[in-house]
Amino acid sequence: MRDDPTLIGRPLAVGGRPDRRGVVATCNYEARAFGVRSAMATAHALRLCPQLLMLPPDFERYRAASRQILAIYRDYTPLVEPLSLDEAYLDVTGVVRCSGSATLMAQEIRARIHAEVGITASAGIAPNKFVAKVASDWNKPNGQFVVRPADLDVFVAALPVKKIFGVGKVTARKLAALGVETCGDLRAWSLADLTHAFGSFGVSLHRLCRGVDTRRVVPDRVRKSLSVETTFDVDLPDLAACRRELPALLREFERRLASARETAPVHKAFVKIRFSDFSHTTAECVSAAPSGETWQRLLAEAQARKALPVRLLGIGVRFAPREAQAPPPAQLALFDADAP
Repeated sequence: MRDDPTLIGRPLAVGGRPDRRGVVATCNYEARAFGVRSAMATAHALRLCPQLLMLPPDFERYRAASRQILAIYRDYTPLVEPLSLDEAYLDVTGVVRCSGSATLMAQEIRARIHAEVGITASAGIAPNKFVAKVASDWNKPNGQFVVRPADLDVFVAALPVKKIFGVGKVTARKLAALGVETCGDLRAWSLADLTHAFGSFGVSLHRLCRGVDTRRVVPDRVRKSLSVETTFDVDLPDLAACRRELPALLREFERRLASARETAPVHKAFVKIRFSDFSHTTAECVSAAPSGETWQRLLAEAQARKALPVRLLGIGVRFAPREAQAPPPAQLALFDADAP
């Protein structure tokens, strides 16, 4: 829309072709009015909105705009943690620009993005990451919303529990069945009860429903894994067909791994499969230097779990945690050998 003003006002989406199992990567608000949304199958989006104009992605243009936007952010603070091409956390604690006002900084940043990059941006201003992320969606498009520390408790209490990061459709349904609709409702549950019902995730639920989020803004995020995957136009009928597609995936994976220049050692290799019934599985093993034979073995293991046709196949590695890479501290002697 920025680069072709004739598209303004038309239902528009970026994504794959409907005849090749494409999905919508993103869409404008005119398309969303018809129910179109990200991650929806392109064919379904076109049924909802027959006049929808589908455009192929152009990642180089997106990356160029992202670099411009990140440069603007870093004019204000070095504490910038990118989440994606178009999202980031900024910690402006102690920044004196704009009289130290985070609200004024957000206004100025948004104005600069519009003037220098030619697109609109929304912002959320809050004391922590969780609430800032929620607030950034509050006045879209092209707006901002502030949650001051004194208002945080009331703001979070009224939030639907589905706003909590990690609460998907399944967890939301489970909570609704328990009579929990809002974060305020969830506060009636003790930490012990939440842990019993939701395992380790219960700890996060207990903390976030109270608006507590102590995560810091980390400029350099540690890569935990790297993978490539392909959704096929026609389902792969059996293991032999999957094996024929593996070399192309390996070549793409090796290319991405080389360009990533990751310094952390590989810890595990994995194969991911989505079957024709949309169920999925992942097979993995510990391997510091996985080979084609490693992924062939994992592929056979994963495919045998259902032996259904395969619509998506992916391979990848998980890197060793940073803390696991440091050598263990030397054991100190109980007595000093040089002592008299």
